[in-house]
Amino acid sequence: MEPGAEGREALTDVTMRDEGKDVIDVRGLTMRYGRTVAVDELTFTVRPGLVTGFLGPNGAGKSTTMRAVLGLELPDAGEALVDGRPYVSLRRPMHTMGTLLDAGAVHGGRTARDHLGCLARSNGIGPARVAEVLGQVGLADVAGRRIGGFSLGMKQRLGVAAALLGDPAVLMFDEPLNGLDPEGIRWIRDLLRELAAEGRTVLLSSHLMNELALTADHVVVIGRGRLIADTTTGELAGRFRRDVLVRAERPERLAEVLRAHGATVTCADAAGDGLSVRGVDAAEIGALALRAGVALRELTSRSASLEEAFMELTEDSVEYGARPVTEAAR
Repeated sequence: MEPGAEGREALTDVTMRDEGKDVIDVRGLTMRYGRTVAVDELTFTVRPGLVTGFLGPNGAGKSTTMRAVLGLELPDAGEALVDGRPYVSLRRPMHTMGTLLDAGAVHGGRTARDHLGCLARSNGIGPARVAEVLGQVGLADVAGRRIGGFSLGMKQRLGVAAALLGDPAVLMFDEPLNGLDPEGIRWIRDLLRELAAEGRTVLLSSHLMNELALTADHVVVIGRGRLIADTTTGELAGRFRRDVLVRAERPERLAEVLRAHGATVTCADAAGDGLSVRGVDAAEIGALALRAGVALRELTSRSASLEEAFMELTEDSVEYGARPVTEAAR
């Protein structure tokens, strides 16, 4: 178990006993635009102590759902609650939930300090906190510069600072990694995990699957506005493309033995000594190899990456599916 996992599990158990506390709760949410159903009876809960990835193809309804959580969109049915209440009913919402939906939605003529200062005053937050979060996101040295001269990555950091202003227990980010360099991506990955380890509720929407695999503990996957999966990151990846990688001294002989036993065997690499085996588990492969007198150099059970699992899970929900270049040419 990774560091901090026991604490996160304990926090989750406490939250389940105290229903509605510090969670994002989406219940039967339905959003229509004319004849288009953008969100279709969507239900899920984002709990404390975890980074929850919010995944789906373009047009799946992720941004619409997040806007509904903030009260920026009115549902046709259902509800979206924060800490057991509608976000719009919160007197000083930044103390309850911090959000970043669009890093570019800022007044370019203001300085970073003034931008955060305006937000802080609207929620009863003092100037000392503004300075603190500017330092936390690495913008202290440019606090007096106008935002119009900021790069996208700097604007993302400013958006994260705004989300942190009220020291909220709940945080929601939509594509916060856009425009960040490798150092910035690593910084926000560590920040999100630290926030979750403190017992906060963190919802993260992103198309960068490799980063989500490193950051998220739990995933909610939607397609065409409907819930497809609500599970742990590891469990989702483990559902798809299970095989065993085998490297042997006599791969041809081992492949023959495995196929005779009903396994599906394919070449795993260009060298030819690696086999991808499906239909039998690693223990059975080892026993068969021993009886056949074939020495093994590697025996590794494998599952899909998060990206591979996501692609398989949502292949019927992609709004704009592109054909391979060769097929399009034909």
